[in-house]
Amino acid sequence: MNQKKSVVAIGIAAIFAVSPIIALAQATTFSGQAVALRANAVGIGLSLSDTGPLPAGGGNLKTSLASVNVLGLVSADALSSATSGSGASSQSQSSAASVNLLGGLVAADLVKSNSNATCSGGQAAVTGNSELVGLIVAGQPVVNLNPNVALSLPGGINVIVNEQTSSPSGNTGAITVNALHVTGPSVDIVVASAHSDITCS
Repeated sequence: MNQKKSVVAIGIAAIFAVSPIIALAQATTFSGQAVALRANAVGIGLSLSDTGPLPAGGGNLKTSLASVNVLGLVSADALSSATSGSGASSQSQSSAASVNLLGGLVAADLVKSNSNATCSGGQAAVTGNSELVGLIVAGQPVVNLNPNVALSLPGGINVIVNEQTSSPSGNTGAITVNALHVTGPSVDIVVASAHSDITCS
């Protein structure tokens, strides 16, 4: 009889020992990052006003930079980025003003992105958008800000406006919004990138 009691006691103790681990595994986790300007060209690599990755436990990260000017490649003012996660949502924002890329080939008064990942009933959902004020590409105004508008320019230059990639699936969801993405021979420039993702409990 004593043997049976001790076996039951050990079993109960084992359940209590494991239960905190189970609770931890079920907690909502977050991820996010915002970068106001990322540029790679021949011999140049920039990542400015970059929040870095958001911890899985959430929190709030912010960063800003007054201005940048790399002659012939990029200039911008008031670069700002933020990412946060708490409760049932993860969100990121990034922006830059007076943006001038590739010697004026692409310019805008304001470039801004937002991304959001949320939980509801254990299911993940994502949304995102971009705001581009006074956008000029190769001398022409661009007013169509639908997701993933692609423009091809001479010299192999490609411009993607409001670039969005997302992957909501069950209890996990992720989205990245690049307000402006310019690529070409040996050139890759992203202005206002916001990434958010979440894993729901």
